[in-house]
Amino acid sequence: MPEKHTKGETHGCIVCGKLYQLYVVYDENNKFVDFKVMSDGAQRVDYPGRPLVACKKHSVAEIEAAVARTYGISRDDED
Repeated sequence: MPEKHTKGETHGCIVCGKLYQLYVVYDENNKFVDFKVMSDGAQRVDYPGRPLVACKKHSVAEIEAAVARTYGISRDDED
């Protein structure tokens, strides 16, 4: 079974930058695997390869626009 480790990290909302606490899981090669949002008022934003978070008050359209602006359009075949 592959070795995994978890780190507590602080990440900003992809839309407005408000800070939230996350537990982020990495594999033995330090590659991102999964994460959990620990702060109240935040929601997980699914994006391949990195942990992203947004405030619950932001709309889906605002979040998608911020992700596209920051990282470009996501393709499902990216790892």
